[in-house]
Amino acid sequence: MENVYVGKAGPDAAADRGWLLGHFKPEGDPRHSADVEIKWGVHPKGERRARWARGETRTALLVLISGRFRMEFPDGDVVLAERGDYVVWQRGVDHSWEAEEEGTVVITVRWPSVPGYAVPQE
Repeated sequence: MENVYVGKAGPDAAADRGWLLGHFKPEGDPRHSADVEIKWGVHPKGERRARWARGETRTALLVLISGRFRMEFPDGDVVLAERGDYVVWQRGVDHSWEAEEEGTVVITVRWPSVPGYAVPQE
């Protein structure tokens, strides 16, 4: 089918640091978008963001699928502990995160899709 992509979140996400859709996918790929980014994040217990995201120019939604996930904000932390718990933060909100249980799975949606935000892998 033309202009249709069918995949599996696990393997597709593993190929691009968790990201399934966004500006970083090739032009012409149905997953290419300058409007939105979507991530299927699978995290081992204790995994943390490499460094705080600062000067954010996007709005984001993070939904817990399984496990336990802590979002850290300058004004305090939010713990997502039950399937379906979610948090939304607006542009300009600095943040970081930590997976608190083995095999934690979250879906992140950010908009718009802006180049230049990848944290270098260590």
